[in-house]
Order: sequence, then structure tokens, then C-alpha cells
Amino acid sequence: MTPTGQVKKVLVMGGTGAMGVYLVPELAALGYRVDVVSLDQVISGNSNIAYIQANAKDDSFLRKLLANKYDAIVDFMYYSRKEFLNRYELLLDNTSHYIYLSSYRVYANSDSPIKETSYRLVDVSDDMEFLATEDYALNKARQENMLQYSRFANWTIVRPAITYSKLRYQLVTLEANTVVHRARNNLPIVLPQEAMPVQATMSWAGDVARLMSRLVLNPAAYRDIFTLATSEHRTWGEIAGYYKAIIGLDYITVDTETYLSFFDPAVAKAARYQLLYDRCFNRVVDNSKVLQATGLKQDDFATIQGGLRQEVSALPDNAVWEDSRVNERMNKYVEGVLQ
Repeated sequence: MTPTGQVKKVLVMGGTGAMGVYLVPELAALGYRVDVVSLDQVISGNSNIAYIQANAKDDSFLRKLLANKYDAIVDFMYYSRKEFLNRYELLLDNTSHYIYLSSYRVYANSDSPIKETSYRLVDVSDDMEFLATEDYALNKARQENMLQYSRFANWTIVRPAITYSKLRYQLVTLEANTVVHRARNNLPIVLPQEAMPVQATMSWAGDVARLMSRLVLNPAAYRDIFTLATSEHRTWGEIAGYYKAIIGLDYITVDTETYLSFFDPAVAKAARYQLLYDRCFNRVVDNSKVLQATGLKQDDFATIQGGLRQEVSALPDNAVWEDSRVNERMNKYVEGVLQ
């Protein structure tokens, strides 16, 4: 509550995605009044949650919305570097606490568990072609810099690890439209051999939401950075085994170049960077900082296998997974191998 006894208000932009679907009810349960802006049309069943169907990147709409004087803003939007440069001061000027969604993908490779002070790719990479791009990891790190070098002190940067959720299931660089589609059609998936022995960190979105919700308006969170993740880590081979046990997904492995050939040329470079500069890095997280700030414990979190089983078990039988060019190319490769 505010000093006048009014309920504190939180604006969540882009709040119907993988993390937002858990964060929004979590915030409401903590006593906040939550407005959610999204392109999706959603009807609220909670008097403390209002969904607003709109484009949060529309400046005129946003300025009118910010007149509501939100105590906190959680920003799930993805911006280009220019878009964020033109927007971040407006957001910080119009709230007491701004939470910016970055990513654990900003971190460089490390032999030690990842901490918030670990090196970032943007600072240590010598791949000049990579650095010349607006790759997701680089873009997020550069936008972090805008906040850190700004005149403001009311921001918090959060860096979630891979987060699985309702209708979102990752396996190396692949998502549910490939993972679930192939399992339901009794088709093996094709994975890069190079990634299989690499340690990965995957967190259940419900746990990430609890961590994030407890950073909102938390004095310990201001002008600071937190990695949001479980400390559990498994190899991609083990995680593929979980999908086998849960939904019967078989897999075969190929070399990196063959794997990348399954992707359309327009996205192949991004897929390469995601694979080589994240999924092939050992991602082991030291989450002690965020646990201390939020009062949560590692024992409170779902295991990777248990959380995946819980989410996949809740999949509706009539869920439709569109086929894709990736699936078409995998089918041709598998047919050639099996002949």
C-alpha cells in the first residue's frame, strides 16, 4: 500500500507471454493492481488485473497510459537499439521503479558459475562480425548500458535464463512448434552433437515470476542487476532425455553445420549465434544474489524434469502446432538417414 493507503499499481508491458502469464497473477496475489498491455485480447477474471489490448510501442498511447502514475513498470517488450534509446527516459521519468527484461544470454563463456558480475559478450568478444550485429544478446547488453550510464537510479535489470512455460518448450535452439509437433507426430528431432554434453540452465516460468515479483519496489533491487534462474543445471543430452520420458520424443544428432542448414537463410545467422554463443556455453548459474534479495530458497523451485512434466501434462489435446520449414528439412534429412 502507498502512504495514503491506496493500492500500488504496476504496469506490465507485453505481459501475456511465457513469463507474464505467471507474473501478472503473482503480482495481483501480492496485493498490486495490475494493468497489462498486450496485442492479445484477454478477458480478466481477477478484479485486480486489467488487460488492455494495444500496441505498447505506440508513443501517443503510451504517454496517455503513463498518466495513470504507475508505481512500477515491468517491461517485457523487445526493442531495437534506437527504439529503446528513444523510450527509456520516458519510462523512467514516469514511475518509481522500472524493471527491464534482459537475458542471461548477455554473459560470455565461463568455467565458473555465472554471477551478475561475470563478463558479458559485448565486452569481451573478439568476433567483429558478431559485434557488428544487433544480435539478441548484444542488443540486450547495449540497452543495459543505457540504463547503467543514465542519470536515473530507479531501474532494475533482470536476466532470466531459458524459461519454459505454457506452450513454450525449448530444446537447444528449438521451440515448441518443433519439439511438440515432432513428438506428437512420432518423428525424431535432430539436434547438434556439439551441444549435447554442454550444461544448460532452464527455469520454470512460475519460479521466475516469483523472483521477479519480489523485486518489484524492493529497495534492495534499485539500480542493480539480477540473474533469475534455478541453480540446477543439466546437459542438453539429459534434457532431451526428459522430453523422451515425458512426451516420447526421440532424437538423433548431427554436426553443427548440418543442424544450422535446417533454418531459413533469414534466421540462420541468428540461430548460429544463439547456438555457438549460448547453447554451446556451459550455463551454470549462481543464484545466491537474487535469493537473498527476494527471500526465496532454491528448494522452493521446481526441478527441470518436474517442471517440464507439469507444463507438458497441462497441454490441451487440441493444441495445434503448425508445421514449419525446419520440420520439413528435418523430415528430409531423417528419411535419408533411415533409407
